[in-house]
Parts: sequence; structure tokens; C-alpha cells
Amino acid sequence: MENIRIGYIGLGGRGQGLLSSVVLAQNERVTAVCDVYEDRAEAGARLVEEAGQARPHVYTEYRDVIADPEVNVIIIATAWEYHAEIAVAAMRAGKAVAMEVGGSYTLEQCYELVKVYEETKTPFMFLENCCFGRREMMVLNMVEQGVLGEVVHCSGGYQHDLRDEISFGRENRHYRLRNYLSHNCDNYPTHDLGPIAKILKINRGNRMMTLSSTASRAAGLHAYILENKPEDEFLKSRQFAQGDVVTTVIKCADGSTIVLTLDTTLPRYYSRGFTVRGTKGMYEEATDSVFLDCAAHKAHDFDWRRTCSGNAAEYEEEYDHPLWKQFLIDGVQGGHDGMDWLEFQQFFKALREDAPMPVDVYDAASWMAVTALSEMSVARGGAVVDVPDFTGGKWHREILG
Repeated sequence: MENIRIGYIGLGGRGQGLLSSVVLAQNERVTAVCDVYEDRAEAGARLVEEAGQARPHVYTEYRDVIADPEVNVIIIATAWEYHAEIAVAAMRAGKAVAMEVGGSYTLEQCYELVKVYEETKTPFMFLENCCFGRREMMVLNMVEQGVLGEVVHCSGGYQHDLRDEISFGRENRHYRLRNYLSHNCDNYPTHDLGPIAKILKINRGNRMMTLSSTASRAAGLHAYILENKPEDEFLKSRQFAQGDVVTTVIKCADGSTIVLTLDTTLPRYYSRGFTVRGTKGMYEEATDSVFLDCAAHKAHDFDWRRTCSGNAAEYEEEYDHPLWKQFLIDGVQGGHDGMDWLEFQQFFKALREDAPMPVDVYDAASWMAVTALSEMSVARGGAVVDVPDFTGGKWHREILG
């Protein structure tokens, strides 16, 4: 694709941040902006003008952006409930899509994404930025080179204290509040699952087969609101559906297992809990450590925890992913320690070269489906549910297409 012309939909905090620090900073042309709130849409237009571009068309209805003849690429950064709906409409209009993350509450949405992509072959990328994290990509490189041996288990989590963001959702017009009031599931599985799925070759020789989820009771938000918003009679009287900690166990076709944890409504430090276990060693995000199966480590494993915790940096020179090695030479830019910059750089590169997207529609459908599946499982007391094969049997191939 030549002459990229972007219609940017969704201009809340995340949307404005990506627009200014990544999309416009990469000198990509934005010809239309949209948000259901007019003031946010206007804020987006100002960001475009401040970057030295002509004033974009300003809309409050996403269908108008898709219909705009000056737009050929749609970037979606809205509330997660609307991602798939907008993406499907954009693909049907023949406009390339980059869609932000979040789960899907229905499997039908996931199937529809794949169906429309296969009908139209419109370029589609799922914006899972954690797949482009430096450490995640380094560990992927180590796995691909056999350093950790045969990987049999991975774990991760979206572990992030969001009590303030959720509790003040009405004041800040943030969508998480309505979701935590009405759903009990792993509502944000892709930050943790995405890098793991790449390591385990999900949809590319392996696939997720079954899933079981359990949820603790919901107590954290109520306690926080009583302490920090005692005047909010509406929220004080409401019962949140979302359990404080949701644990999901996934079994894969090759026998490997995955454990995911959603933990966003209790006091805690931020972590994605990224851990990879193989027959020759492991990586653990909590201590940012690589542990390899060698005589020195086996003989002194207790001492190792004290003296070598945080040693992953020692492996960077040899195992940093090639994308990151070049990124470090060029100078790291953008949000989330460079992850956002790299994912959009790769999206635009794939568009211009008519190349496969690094995170594609099959990834999106499979990872997003964890939300709907976990809600089913939690409602049934942790029952095991089947994970659909969104590839239609093509998962055993190395490359889908």
C-alpha cells in the first residue's frame, strides 16, 4: 500500500497518547479523527495540527470515518466492546485495520472477525504491544534458538491496580466501570497471553484446546469506594460482578500449559508475571532472571536466587531480538518503553510491503476469545470449556494464509 491515509477512531487517554507519541511521531498522515465525545475528537484534531499536518476531518460516528474517501487505513482505540464491530465494518469497506486490544464477550464476534478477513483479505493487525516488549522478544529469541529447551509451561498476568480508574469511571468517561459492574471473567487477557502464544506457536503448529477459569469474590472495589468515594451513593450500593482475582488454566495441543491471572482490583504493584519454563531453563519476569540448567546453577540454586536475581541483562548482548538490536541503535522512542513504537512501525512496514501482519486476525480471535470462554467457565464453577479453532484446521501449518 502506498500513500497511507489514516482514520483514527477513539481518543480517550490511550488513543490520544498513541496518536501523538507514535502515529504522528512516525510522520504518518492522519486525515480523519473520531470519538463519540466531541471534545475528545477535537483534541485529536488539535494533535494532528500541532504535528504540522492539515486539519483532519472530525467525526463522532465511526461509520462516517469508514465512509470517508480520503481514508484507507483505520486505527481503532475505542472502548474494547466496540473493537470487533468497527474492525468488521472497516474490512468490509476494504480499509486496512489496526485494532487495539481487549477481550471479546462473545465467540460470535471472534468468528466474525475471521470470516470477514477471509472474505475480504483486507490487511488486519491486532495491536498487542507486549508482543514487542524487549524482554518478551529476547525470551522468544532464546526459545527459538533452543536455549531454554522444550517449553512445557508458561504463565502471565494482567496484574495492575486499576481501582482508581474504575471507581472514577463515570467522572472520567472510562468504559472499565460498566464492564466491572456487569461481567466476571478475564476481561483483558492479551497482554499476558500474546507473548506466550508466540512462544508456544499458537495457530502456527500448536493451538489452545481447553480452558478452565475461577474467580475470587469481588471485594476490592467496594472497599476502595467506601474509603475513597464515601459520597458516591450509587457505587456504594452496587455489587460488582468482576471477581478480584481470576485464574485461567489453558491446555494446548502439544501438551503445554498456560496459566493467566487477572488481578486489577486489589492493592498491588504492576506486573505481567511473564514466566517461561523449559527443559533446559526458565525466564521469570518477577526477578527479571534467566536460570539455565548447568552445573553451577544446580549446585548453588539457593545462592543463585540471592546473587543472580536480575541477571537477564547479562543475556541481552547475545539474545536481544534483532528488531530490538536495531531499535536500540536507532534510539528507543514511544510509549511503554518502546513497545508501542515497534508495533506500529511493523504495522506500517507490513502495509507498505504488502506483507503478512506480525499479529494477525487469527491471533486476535484466539486471544480475545479467552474473555468469553473464561466468563462461561467461571459461571459454571470452573468447568472445562473447549477453545474453538478459529483457523479452521490450518493451525498445524507454519504460516496461515
